[in-house]
Amino acid sequence: MRGATTTHELLRSRIAFVTVATLLLDAVASVLIFAFERHASGTRITNFGDAIFWTSTQLLTVSSQLPNPISTPARVLDVFLQAYAISVVAVLAGSFGAFFHRRGLERDPPAIASGPGT
Repeated sequence: MRGATTTHELLRSRIAFVTVATLLLDAVASVLIFAFERHASGTRITNFGDAIFWTSTQLLTVSSQLPNPISTPARVLDVFLQAYAISVVAVLAGSFGAFFHRRGLERDPPAIASGPGT
Protein backbone atom coordinates (compact mmCIF):
# COMPACT_ATOMS: atom_id res chain seq x y z
CA MET A 1 0.00 0.00 0.00
CA ARG A 2 2.95 2.33 0.46
CA GLY A 3 4.50 1.73 -2.94
CA ALA A 4 5.11 4.97 -4.78
CA THR A 5 5.61 3.74 -8.32
CA THR A 6 3.17 4.40 -11.14
CA THR A 7 2.35 0.70 -11.11
CA HIS A 8 1.27 0.91 -7.46
CA GLU A 9 -0.77 4.04 -8.15
CA LEU A 10 -2.58 2.33 -11.04
CA LEU A 11 -3.49 -0.67 -8.88
CA ARG A 12 -4.68 1.56 -6.02
CA SER A 13 -6.80 3.67 -8.37
CA ARG A 14 -8.41 0.58 -9.94
CA ILE A 15 -9.23 -0.90 -6.55
CA ALA A 16 -10.61 2.43 -5.31
CA PHE A 17 -12.78 2.84 -8.42
CA VAL A 18 -14.19 -0.68 -8.17
CA THR A 19 -14.86 -0.23 -4.44
CA VAL A 20 -16.70 3.08 -4.86
CA ALA A 21 -18.66 1.83 -7.89
CA THR A 22 -19.69 -1.31 -6.02
CA LEU A 23 -20.80 0.61 -2.93
CA LEU A 24 -22.87 2.98 -5.08
CA LEU A 25 -24.38 0.08 -7.00
CA ASP A 26 -25.16 -1.68 -3.72
CA ALA A 27 -27.06 1.38 -2.44
CA VAL A 28 -29.00 1.95 -5.67
CA ALA A 29 -29.78 -1.74 -6.19
CA SER A 30 -30.97 -2.09 -2.59
CA VAL A 31 -33.48 0.70 -3.10
CA LEU A 32 -34.63 -0.83 -6.40
CA ILE A 33 -34.95 -4.37 -5.01
CA PHE A 34 -36.95 -3.05 -2.07
CA ALA A 35 -39.22 -1.09 -4.41
CA PHE A 36 -39.71 -4.08 -6.73
CA GLU A 37 -40.19 -6.73 -4.06
CA ARG A 38 -41.88 -5.13 -1.07
CA HIS A 39 -45.40 -5.74 -2.37
CA ALA A 40 -44.71 -8.95 -4.30
CA SER A 41 -46.76 -11.90 -3.12
CA GLY A 42 -44.62 -14.53 -1.39
CA THR A 43 -41.39 -12.53 -1.29
CA ARG A 44 -38.98 -12.78 1.62
CA ILE A 45 -37.53 -9.32 0.98
CA THR A 46 -40.03 -7.41 3.09
CA ASN A 47 -38.04 -4.48 4.51
CA PHE A 48 -35.11 -2.30 3.51
CA GLY A 49 -32.71 -4.24 5.74
CA ASP A 50 -33.53 -7.43 3.86
CA ALA A 51 -32.96 -5.58 0.57
CA ILE A 52 -29.53 -4.33 1.67
CA PHE A 53 -28.56 -7.77 2.97
CA TRP A 54 -29.72 -9.57 -0.15
CA THR A 55 -28.09 -7.09 -2.56
CA SER A 56 -24.80 -7.05 -0.66
CA THR A 57 -24.55 -10.84 -0.61
CA GLN A 58 -25.30 -10.97 -4.35
CA LEU A 59 -22.50 -8.48 -5.03
CA LEU A 60 -20.13 -10.48 -2.84
CA THR A 61 -21.00 -13.55 -4.94
CA VAL A 62 -21.82 -15.53 -1.81
CA SER A 63 -25.62 -15.38 -2.19
CA SER A 64 -27.81 -15.50 0.90
CA GLN A 65 -30.36 -17.63 2.66
CA LEU A 66 -33.08 -15.38 1.22
CA PRO A 67 -34.64 -16.84 -1.91
CA ASN A 68 -34.25 -15.08 -5.22
CA PRO A 69 -36.67 -12.27 -6.06
CA ILE A 70 -40.13 -12.99 -7.38
CA SER A 71 -40.98 -9.94 -9.50
CA THR A 72 -39.71 -9.72 -13.07
CA PRO A 73 -37.88 -6.37 -12.69
CA ALA A 74 -36.12 -7.67 -9.58
CA ARG A 75 -35.07 -10.84 -11.40
CA VAL A 76 -33.61 -8.76 -14.24
CA LEU A 77 -31.71 -6.69 -11.66
CA ASP A 78 -30.53 -9.92 -10.01
CA VAL A 79 -29.01 -11.13 -13.28
CA PHE A 80 -27.30 -7.76 -13.76
CA LEU A 81 -25.89 -7.87 -10.18
CA GLN A 82 -24.52 -11.37 -10.71
CA ALA A 83 -22.92 -10.39 -14.02
CA TYR A 84 -21.43 -7.29 -12.37
CA ALA A 85 -20.04 -9.32 -9.47
CA ILE A 86 -18.39 -11.85 -11.79
CA SER A 87 -16.98 -9.02 -13.91
CA VAL A 88 -15.51 -7.29 -10.86
CA VAL A 89 -13.75 -10.48 -9.80
CA ALA A 90 -12.31 -10.82 -13.32
CA VAL A 91 -11.24 -7.15 -13.41
CA LEU A 92 -9.54 -7.42 -10.03
CA ALA A 93 -7.77 -10.63 -11.04
CA GLY A 94 -6.58 -8.97 -14.24
CA SER A 95 -5.48 -5.85 -12.35
CA PHE A 96 -3.39 -7.88 -9.94
CA GLY A 97 -1.95 -9.92 -12.82
CA ALA A 98 -0.99 -6.73 -14.66
CA PHE A 99 0.46 -5.30 -11.44
CA PHE A 100 2.73 -8.29 -10.84
CA HIS A 101 3.77 -8.39 -14.49
CA ARG A 102 4.70 -4.69 -14.51
CA ARG A 103 6.50 -4.94 -11.18
CA GLY A 104 8.50 -7.84 -12.56
CA LEU A 105 9.49 -5.75 -15.57
CA GLU A 106 10.41 -2.82 -13.32
CA ARG A 107 12.65 -5.00 -11.17
CA ASP A 108 14.22 -6.99 -13.99
CA PRO A 109 13.89 -5.14 -17.31
CA PRO A 110 14.26 -7.31 -20.42
CA ALA A 111 17.50 -7.04 -22.34
CA ILE A 112 17.06 -4.93 -25.45
CA ALA A 113 18.78 -6.24 -28.56
CA SER A 114 20.92 -3.58 -30.24
CA GLY A 115 20.66 -4.96 -33.75
CA PRO A 116 20.74 -8.02 -35.99
CA GLY A 117 22.93 -10.86 -34.83
CA THR A 118 23.16 -9.58 -31.27
